[in-house]
Amino acid sequence: MQKYQASSMRKYQYLATLCSFVLLSFCLSCNSNTVYKSHQEIKDGLWYAKDKPEFTVNIEDTTARYNVYYLLRTAIQYPYYNLYLTRKITDPDQQVLAYDLVELKVSDEITGKPYGKGLGDLFDQKIPFLKNYEFKRRGSYTFEIGQSMRQDPLPFVMSIGISVEKVEP
Repeated sequence: MQKYQASSMRKYQYLATLCSFVLLSFCLSCNSNTVYKSHQEIKDGLWYAKDKPEFTVNIEDTTARYNVYYLLRTAIQYPYYNLYLTRKITDPDQQVLAYDLVELKVSDEITGKPYGKGLGDLFDQKIPFLKNYEFKRRGSYTFEIGQSMRQDPLPFVMSIGISVEKVEP
């Protein structure tokens, strides 16, 4: 009977410790300057060129400056050191503000070691693409992101997203 109680107690302590760790991690990961943060999962980790996730960000404060980041999750098996993306930014009047082809470095070209933070075989990267940016008008801005690699579908891309954060004065 005591052996059963000791085993149950260890399981309870383990569960309590795990829950505390998850709660603490969640609280520490919150950023009060984050205006918008969203990911879109890439189905089966195969990103087709025709699939272009869109992210709509509502901007209220036009006096603030913002940093905008790509949020990229890849698997360790991602076969390239870079990733070419097309990025389209549309303003509240549906006018295209920018349409660019950009190259992201996702791993070291020589060693192949992925950049970003890894857990198991997944790596998350937060890559800046607009720094100290000023949105001219209030309203909804749309960011469309597509992959522009030669391989279609592009394997081992698990999700793509953006984060918009106010710059601290």
